[in-house]
Amino acid sequence: MNTAPTPTPSNAAPRQRKPIEIIHAGLKKRHAAEMRFRLYGLIAISMGILFIGILFTTILGNATTAFQQTRIKLDIVVDAQMLDPDGKRDPEVLSSANYGAIVKASMNRLFPDVTSRRDQRELNELVSQGATYTLREMVMADTDLLGRTVTLWVPADDDVDMLMKGHMDRDAAEENRRLKDNQLAWLDRLEKDGRLEKHFNVDFFTNGDSREPEIAGIWGGVVGTFYTLALTLLFSFPLGVAAAVYLEEFAPHNRWTDLIEVNINNLAAVPSIVFGLLGLAVFINFFGLPRSVPLVGSLVLTLLVLPTIIIASRAALKSVPPSIREAALGVGASPLQTVTLHVLPLALPGMLTGAIIGMAHALGETAPLLMIGMVAFIVDIPKGIFDPAAVLPVQIFLWADSPERAFVEKTSAAIVVLLAFLMVMNALAVILRKRFERRW
Repeated sequence: MNTAPTPTPSNAAPRQRKPIEIIHAGLKKRHAAEMRFRLYGLIAISMGILFIGILFTTILGNATTAFQQTRIKLDIVVDAQMLDPDGKRDPEVLSSANYGAIVKASMNRLFPDVTSRRDQRELNELVSQGATYTLREMVMADTDLLGRTVTLWVPADDDVDMLMKGHMDRDAAEENRRLKDNQLAWLDRLEKDGRLEKHFNVDFFTNGDSREPEIAGIWGGVVGTFYTLALTLLFSFPLGVAAAVYLEEFAPHNRWTDLIEVNINNLAAVPSIVFGLLGLAVFINFFGLPRSVPLVGSLVLTLLVLPTIIIASRAALKSVPPSIREAALGVGASPLQTVTLHVLPLALPGMLTGAIIGMAHALGETAPLLMIGMVAFIVDIPKGIFDPAAVLPVQIFLWADSPERAFVEKTSAAIVVLLAFLMVMNALAVILRKRFERRW
């Protein structure tokens, strides 16, 4: 009896994989892909945190020294004959007097051995020109100082300040540094006598802008920013809320309202410099408003933040349950009463949050304000909305473009102040949302 040959492994049919094996193999691939995706996300987040950490570390490292200022202690003889020869205490005469000569004489009395005109000029260069303004303000505020000797800590020159803060290598060759050997010797004598110290830089927070970095401050930019943002909020919030209420509650749904909604959404993505060009063409060239004033700046920023406020306000109105409207209408309220007395109060927290976020956006904008002339060098503190003014972002832009080393730390310090404003405004938005938010 013949038997069939047993098949060899080479010609055997392949074994069919069981469904459970196929499922397990697919799960392994999916889990591996998921792990890779999580790993990519973790790497991206880590790199973002690293770069932000480097950025903030660099800014804070440069800004720390800006909050201190080197000052020189002088015993100043307020010569009444030089400042007020007529003895009438006339403010115009006192304001135009030669205070610089008195400061130089006080400095020369500390170094009687310095006799040549060249050495005296180099000696007086150690004191900032801001000392003249400081002395004038003191005398103008209290004329009884005339004829007396006062002890005053005056700001040192920015080169001296950089030396005291370690930003200048005093061991370098004389031709490679801005201070000469004799000036270093005079500074050593002042420091030994207790007349050269670093104090908290109050001038940084109270002065306006200046060409001299040691006396330049942010107060002018802060005041200009306050006026600009206050007017922006005054203009944009009522307009944005009114537009959102009309579009969401009263406007008929047709092609025109659809076109308006599309344009509003598109305006939120328009580059900010376009709004600056629009403000230049309309508010300045057509209406003839003055350049570089908070009023024009606020009008331009209003155009910038209006789309954001409208979108946020509409989202807040949509979050109010329809049952609120139905209940109000059911008890006899008119549509206007329903919106103003019931819907709007419940949506207001979300609207305020959107407005604050829009203001934070406006606070950091520079390009549209440059287009309307707010890049001008403004020394005086603005007194109103029609006075020339700068804002903090533009102030930072101007300082960053200055060649002096002392302006580097001023720029970083102003950035820290601006970031503090932004964090406060964002924190306020979060607090308002948490405080007044209602979950349905």
